[in-house]
Amino acid sequence: MNPRPDNIFQSFSDQLSLKVEAVEVEAEGVLSLVLTDGFGGALPAWEPGAHIDLILSPDMTRQYSLCGDPAERDRWRIGVLLAPDSRGGSQFVHTRLHAGDIVQVVGPRNNFRLVEAEHHLFIAGGIGITPILPMIREVAAKGGRWTLLYGGRTENSMAFVKEIQELSGGDVHLVPQDKYGLLDLKRFLAAHKPGQVVYCCGPSPLIDAVEALCAGWPSGSLHQERFAPRARQEVGEDGEFEVELASSGRTLSVPAGKSLLKVLEEAGCKISNSCRAGICGTCLVKVLDGVPEHNDDLLDDEQRESGTVILPCVSRSKTKTLILDL
Repeated sequence: MNPRPDNIFQSFSDQLSLKVEAVEVEAEGVLSLVLTDGFGGALPAWEPGAHIDLILSPDMTRQYSLCGDPAERDRWRIGVLLAPDSRGGSQFVHTRLHAGDIVQVVGPRNNFRLVEAEHHLFIAGGIGITPILPMIREVAAKGGRWTLLYGGRTENSMAFVKEIQELSGGDVHLVPQDKYGLLDLKRFLAAHKPGQVVYCCGPSPLIDAVEALCAGWPSGSLHQERFAPRARQEVGEDGEFEVELASSGRTLSVPAGKSLLKVLEEAGCKISNSCRAGICGTCLVKVLDGVPEHNDDLLDDEQRESGTVILPCVSRSKTKTLILDL
């Protein structure tokens, strides 16, 4: 079995009480929030691709990508799209949070890390620009080559355009759909180019299309982050299995149709979790023995093949028993 990838267990820092220092309108339906400790103190360091958990109420925690400058240690910035079909988090931010409010925040965590490359192709759809923006800023600061395909419903709905245009060394393609239609992905993804990596974030149809065009490319060529789980076909065999808790030797039965996370919670295991959909990584648990059946949209090929981690909110077991580091 392969060794555990080093970066997969980057832990959250402690929960922080932060002040909403400023609320700005960045585009139609998009607000940015600047968060500080209220006294000018330094916040935990982060790298492009990181996100934080915003605890909006006891039963409402949402993840938002950091879209400011990692060099500004006294502030974090997030961008929030008002999504009418969301689960309520964006509406809460847009209607109930104001400058001066105190919010509870956990983070940062990074499952979408920027890697070195000769050329970076960034593809963003709508609010998917938020994790991409700090990546572009870092590549531009290092004098790297980069291309951005950025699509939105209209020009007025596309946030942070001015900041992007001020960055150097890039080839920027802004594509409001009402004027130019959808992004011309085939033009930029016709074939794998040695030395190039692709980063994509945005709506599921966009990521699905990019994945399809990059199918068969070398491992590590495409990096993507989803805001919602992909549509999956129903699994024909969703059978029962057992989990053993290594710390106590206790064995739990996970019946068909019930998530591993739910069984662990009912057994009294305290597991941090948020999305419960396999996209945020908060509930990640170490696997000591057995073979996980990965159903998440987060782990990369290396992490899946290592067999040493599982997201219990959506994933199950290929073997009769899993032994977890709990």
